[in-house]
Formats: sequence, C-alpha cells, structure tokens
Amino acid sequence: MHKHYTKEDIMELVKDEDVEFIRLQFTDMFGQLKNVAITVSQLEKALDNKCMFDGSSIEGFVRIEESDMILYPDLDTLEIFPWRPQQGKVARLICDVYRPNGQPFEGDPRYILKRAVKEAADLGYTFEVGPECEFFLFHTDENGLPTTVTHEQAGYFDLGPLDLGENARRDMILTLEEMGFVVEASHHEVAPAQHEIDFRYDEALATADNIMTFKLTVKTIAKRHGLHATFMPKPKFGVNGSGMHINMSLAKDGKNIFSDPSDKNGLSKEAYYFIGGIIKHMKGMTAITNPLVNSYKRLVPGYEAPVYIAWSATNRSPLIRIPAARGEHTRIELRCPDSSANPYLALAVCLRAGLDGIVNQIEPPASVDCNIFAMTEEERKETGIEAIPGNLSEAVAELEKDEFIREVLGEHVSQKYIEAKKKEWANYTAQVTDWEINQYLNQY
Repeated sequence: MHKHYTKEDIMELVKDEDVEFIRLQFTDMFGQLKNVAITVSQLEKALDNKCMFDGSSIEGFVRIEESDMILYPDLDTLEIFPWRPQQGKVARLICDVYRPNGQPFEGDPRYILKRAVKEAADLGYTFEVGPECEFFLFHTDENGLPTTVTHEQAGYFDLGPLDLGENARRDMILTLEEMGFVVEASHHEVAPAQHEIDFRYDEALATADNIMTFKLTVKTIAKRHGLHATFMPKPKFGVNGSGMHINMSLAKDGKNIFSDPSDKNGLSKEAYYFIGGIIKHMKGMTAITNPLVNSYKRLVPGYEAPVYIAWSATNRSPLIRIPAARGEHTRIELRCPDSSANPYLALAVCLRAGLDGIVNQIEPPASVDCNIFAMTEEERKETGIEAIPGNLSEAVAELEKDEFIREVLGEHVSQKYIEAKKKEWANYTAQVTDWEINQYLNQY
C-alpha cells in the first residue's frame, strides 16, 4: 500500500497517464473533504508548496484577517481516480495545511493526528488502526436527491437477489482494490440496505487518509448505480444505525505489544493501560467520535451499539471489545465511533487517551463479561459502570471538562469545535419535529 514518490516521479506519472486535473484535498474540522482543483500546468507550483487558498471560506478554519493558507501536498498520497474518463484523467493529492510563515496550521485535523503520532513515536510506538465502516445505500428521487427509501429486505450477511446493493458493493470493492486498498471483508449488515466494507489495518495517518478516500469512493460508485451512500449514523428509526468500529494496536520494533500469551486474556500490561486511558477519557472523547446530534440516536439500547463504558474479551455488548484473534492480531476494538466522525481527530484522541493510560499506568476497571443491557440500573451502579454521554449537548459539556482531550485537539480546534457543536445543538432543540406534532397536536 505504501508508495513513495518524488516530485519528479509525480510529474512523469501525470504525463504518462494523461492526467489533466489534480485535486488538492484536505479535510476541515468536521471531517468534510475539501478540494482545490488545478490543471496539470499548475502542478509544479503545487508540488513546490505554493498553492494558496482562502482559509476564511472554510468553516472553523480562521477569521478573515488571517485567511491565507498554503497546501503542502503529501506526495505519497497520489492517486488517479479509476472512475474518471480515460482521456484527461483526474488525480488527487492529500495535503497538509500551512500558514504563509511556513508553520503548520493548528486547525488542520491531519496536523493534529500527526502530532499524536509523533508523541507515540517518541515513546517508540507505531499506532496501527483498522476501521469497519458501515453505510446505507438508499434510492434517489427523480431529482437525484437522496431519500431513505430502499426496496430490499436483506438481513445480516444475506446474499442473492434480495440484495440490490450487491452489484454496487462489488463495484466499490473492485474500485477500492484498483486504488491499492486491501479489502478484507464486506457483507450486508443487519438493517435493510446497510453494508460494511473493512479494509486492512495500517498506520494511523494512512488509515485516516484511507477512510476519507473510502467515503469518497463509496459515494461516487453508489451514484453511478443510481443510489445514494450515506454515512449518517442513524438514518432510520427502528433499525440499526451505522458505526465505524476502530480496531487498534500498538507496535514496537515491528511487534504487536498488546499481545502477552502468559496473561489470562492474552493481553499485555500496555494493552490494559491503553484500555484504562480510553475508559478514563471516553466521555471527553465522545463529542469527537460521535459528533452529530444524530449520532446519539444510534447509541440507544437495543440496536447493538454500545451505551455503557466497559470492556470485555468475551462479550459483544460493551464499548471496548477484545476480538478473539491473538498473537500478532491482538487488538482493542472501540465500538462507539460512527462514520460521521472526522477520522483524523477520532484517531488522535484514541491514541493520546491510550498513551495517557500507558504513561500513567492507568489500570482499567474489571472486565464486564455479561450483557450490560440486561443488568438493572442498580447493578450497573454497584459495578460502577457509567454510560457515555446521552446526547451531543452532554458530550460537548464532557469535552469542555476534559482538559487533556482539549489539549490533544489544541486550543484553536477545541474552541471552534465546541462553539460549532453548541450551535448545532441549539438549532436542533429549537426545531419542532414530526414526532412532537404526532404526539401532541391532537392530544392537547
């Protein structure tokens, strides 16, 4: 998967492959992919880090008076889009955002993850991450706008004529593979029209880049099939929402250090501390891993999504699960994040919380190996099991309280992010919903 390009390689490749447009991509605070498209004639200038854009036009970036930003392309992220015409192809480069004075822009989510990765590297660790991204495939209406309509009744792992998304999904996988992804699994999920595609784990920065590319590819191919792919966490009441489980491990000198065969769970001290750190900071992280008002509609009992802060090696219901594979494949799976999360920020907070656990030797609470949902409120209290925040407003309040997580994001992003999320919550709570009309109009 890892290619290394020089400037000359790129100039040559673009010429040989007849590339006409290059999209310089970067990600805003909310995980939205932005791009500045240039023609081949401007490529050299861009590769010399001279491509500017107006940062004040991107929400949460900067104020007008400090608006000039410069894109520094990461040469190794060059990718030619397989779905574009063969003449005049389109390629992309993922960029870091810098200020004109040559300093990295502190509001660039990729920079925030790079900072966390450097912290791990200073301790001798590499953070490896494998995401499981779920999404829905819905029909579009006659204007091409997305609906939540689906004509299928397929269930978990179903195959065959039931699954209208089957062809679209196969096409997505072939396209991803053409772009160098190693797709490890793909299947139909529990809800009708819900799918999951898992690709091979990689180092954190590559994985975050991959998640952004993955979403773009899935949406693009869905559209070609006349479908709309959505990563919205809970598009339909009464069926499972879409999550993005994050599988994490740390490597040192190429060895997975979460593995310890002599331990009853096969886990090393570091693995336990890492879990301890995540449990300690989970409430403060939730506004990042589950960033939308809608995210919390998924995190309710009864739909396989975790609600309680606990870990287990035997049970599927807790927030942190230790999948069965051991040895080199020992890993920790965090089950609350959803695909609306900004992958750079989500991985940064997971990594730093885990490292905080290791550095300060934070012991996790005892594992909870029964179904937490079946416990009574009393039993949960006795065991000291807490719930993650119940809505976006609570999550933002927890983020404000957790100084450590705010520091991971840096002052610029935590301030802008908290501001934006408070506004989102205020807008939401001011709405009058269909539910309220149905519930109260007749009754009162």
